[in-house]
Amino acid sequence: MSLSGVLTPLPVLIPTLGAAMSLLAGRRPRLQRVITLGALSAVVVVCSMLLWLSDQGGTIALHVGGWGPTLAGLGPLGISLVIDRLSALMLVVSSIVLLAVVFYAIGQGIRDGDERQPVSIFLPSYLVLSAGVCMAFVAGDLFNLYVGFEVLLAASFVLLTIGASKERVRAGASYVMVSMVSSMIFLFGIAFVYSATGTLNLAELAMRLDHVSAGTRTAMFAVLLVAFGIKAAVFPLSTWLPDSYPTAPAPVTAVFAGLLTKVGVYAIIRTHSLLFPGGGLDPLLFVAALATMLIGILGAIAQSDIKRLLSFTLVSHIGYMVFGIALSSDLGTAGAIYYVAHHILVQTTLFLVVGLIERQAGASTLQRLGGLAAASPLLAFIFVVPALNLGGIPPFSGFIGKVALMEAGAEQGSVLAWTLVGGSVVTSLLTLYVVTRVWTKAFWRSRADAPEGHLAAAVPAALLDVSDDVAFADRKYVGRMPVGMLVPTGALIVVGVALTVFAGPIIAYSERAADQVLNRGQYITAVLGVHR
Repeated sequence: MSLSGVLTPLPVLIPTLGAAMSLLAGRRPRLQRVITLGALSAVVVVCSMLLWLSDQGGTIALHVGGWGPTLAGLGPLGISLVIDRLSALMLVVSSIVLLAVVFYAIGQGIRDGDERQPVSIFLPSYLVLSAGVCMAFVAGDLFNLYVGFEVLLAASFVLLTIGASKERVRAGASYVMVSMVSSMIFLFGIAFVYSATGTLNLAELAMRLDHVSAGTRTAMFAVLLVAFGIKAAVFPLSTWLPDSYPTAPAPVTAVFAGLLTKVGVYAIIRTHSLLFPGGGLDPLLFVAALATMLIGILGAIAQSDIKRLLSFTLVSHIGYMVFGIALSSDLGTAGAIYYVAHHILVQTTLFLVVGLIERQAGASTLQRLGGLAAASPLLAFIFVVPALNLGGIPPFSGFIGKVALMEAGAEQGSVLAWTLVGGSVVTSLLTLYVVTRVWTKAFWRSRADAPEGHLAAAVPAALLDVSDDVAFADRKYVGRMPVGMLVPTGALIVVGVALTVFAGPIIAYSERAADQVLNRGQYITAVLGVHR
């Protein structure tokens, strides 16, 4: 077996085995941490090697158990794992984020200051989540893509409700109900596709769907699009997200916001380009992208809690990715791929920064924050870099990704495309306004000027500028930012800045990935061994 064949299943196997070992080591926290960090570090190395191999040698296909396309007309009988440039990039960026966030969680103490939280289950559940993310990216058939989503759902429910507070259980129940609806729709779509084609293998579907009537193909895509749209938080299927994510501990919120919605975006890219090319539902995607951008960012403007504010910006910027997908062009798809990588890193970083703000100031609500720039210049710097990146200020990667998408829209030239270009500009300006508002209220003004500044947890005197006693003095660790939380946050900032510094090679890679995604023949040939 070739090196690529050996490496292909490891992004799923390593965290799965690590989860089992970590669970067995539940009474030995230090060993649990070593196992988790070792497993996710190994995944980063493996995924980086797979990215290089797929870029140099083309799409990698592994037929698990050797059940490949050996019988004429039947295609692969077993499970196919497929890695091309798109899935390899998603694996690399996701593995880096997963490693950084778990390092942050360990540095935080995992508990978020609450001694009642069952921390022994956190790391095994986190590794299961990692396995689910990787499984979704390497799945070569719809059923195993569904399995990847379900693994994500099971692990994310545990992580979302850890500590079993009333707010987290309520948010977790809402999240699970929405996810189950999405899963049921996805399962119905799988049954629909199989009844019409007799297969779930993506490469075979790409060939067989050509012989299915246009109306049936459109109906199939519509069902799958609803399922993936819920998971990706595309408006109007996004209302669940701002109420679910902010209640979780900072590391959980960060990895959910950065990664889980992008798994849905990846599924939309894959099915749109491979199974349902031709743009039958592209006008609908244009409208959904515009509504997602504008309604998401208007929701962010109305928020006073930074976590909810960032949750709405998360929804808003999903619209940029859907915009790139709807263009169905090389440049549009390349822009969407680059923007996905950018947004995973920046959104995760910002949620980690919110965790640091809570540690430093004891709150994440703008009414209770102020003076953070004076109290901690380092925290101010850590916030402002990803915030400006999210806002699309030159020369950051957010600006580069948006320019690529706008250029692709202008190149397409339709009324809808130009409308999206205008919507992108408005959304970018409003995003900049939102992050500037956070800066001026939380960092720039005095804490004494905050309407509820006296209600924040105990903080250093330099932050308050007053000597009054404050409530919530029982909160532990307020005013201290552990090195274990600062280092991974800084590391993600460095990786995000690297998207700017090396924008030329990364955009070139994104263009090669887009060409590979849109040229279905390469995928079909790699999996089935037939030229298309």
